[in-house]
Amino acid sequence: MKKEHDRKIKKYFLFSVRDSILSLEILAATTGLCFLLRMFVEGPHDVSVIFILAVFLIARFTQGYFYGAAASLIAVVLVNYLFTYPYYHLNFTLTGYPVTILCMLVVAVTTSMLTTQIKEQSEIRVEAEREKMRGNLLRAVSHDLRTPLTSIFGASSAILENHDLLSERERLELVSGIREDSQWLIRMVENLLTVTRFDAGTGASLTKTPVPAEEVAAEAVQKFNKRFPERHVSVAVPQELLMVRMDAMLIEQVLINLLENAALHAVGAAQIWLNVTDEKQNVCFEVADDGCGIEKSRLPGLFDGGVRSAQSHSDDRRNMGIGLSVCRTIIRAHGGEITASNRKEGGAVFRFTLPKEDKAL
Repeated sequence: MKKEHDRKIKKYFLFSVRDSILSLEILAATTGLCFLLRMFVEGPHDVSVIFILAVFLIARFTQGYFYGAAASLIAVVLVNYLFTYPYYHLNFTLTGYPVTILCMLVVAVTTSMLTTQIKEQSEIRVEAEREKMRGNLLRAVSHDLRTPLTSIFGASSAILENHDLLSERERLELVSGIREDSQWLIRMVENLLTVTRFDAGTGASLTKTPVPAEEVAAEAVQKFNKRFPERHVSVAVPQELLMVRMDAMLIEQVLINLLENAALHAVGAAQIWLNVTDEKQNVCFEVADDGCGIEKSRLPGLFDGGVRSAQSHSDDRRNMGIGLSVCRTIIRAHGGEITASNRKEGGAVFRFTLPKEDKAL
């Protein structure tokens, strides 16, 4: 209990060089602005309101309660010393002034506390979303790892224990199954590592450079065709060059995940499309198919990870939930959005956008 109390105290009154410099810069800029108003604008100036705004900005962009509360006290002193007659003297005895200064202090401190509490509530919501994603991934992994590993163990045991009884064709089929399951496990582990990377750093390790959108699409289709040579992907890109700031390897991973989902889960699909379009401020990528579509009941939680249909069998190891959860994580880290829907003509379409200009994360 004492450790938890000490942790909260440190969190609320955490000292930071960055926050200290930022607070001083905002107070200095506010003081300069009030001097300019007094010099060049005639009439009364309610500098206390301007300083309350400064306190609000400090509370918004710093951590904990300390800087907002400290800025409130400093603002009161600055208003009294620099902008209240007699100037350059501290005087709290003027008629009506104690009430005014007390009200300013209460408003400033309250604003600081409310702003900090709103930030804390936002952090709690973000952490709750992360915990939900972790839970969904854990439920998916508990099934998706067990089934292919069991298959690999069974096939390898059959080869070792019945090597002389198996024909060459049967041995090759078992080895091919082991290879296919191993490749799928490798891709799933890579997806999980990607989620872990963004969960730990929240995009901090994301490196974005200007890349032609059509090159990323072409590279993704090329790698997809190596695994699914029998599946044809129709690609449509604009004639003009579309440069997008992105981590090309991660966006390529998103496209490959979506293409593989179409190949593995779009029952009855004869065609897969990959379209890249220009939407002024964004570039849109679409992966569509003419298969069975997506059950309406699955659409709301499709990107949460580990979502299965009512018709899914217990041995269906290729659950697309993890891959789609990874896709959403990557796209959101780029400042974009990803959606899924059913086509009117039949089949499903996955659509995500990437901003042309870099957005703050």
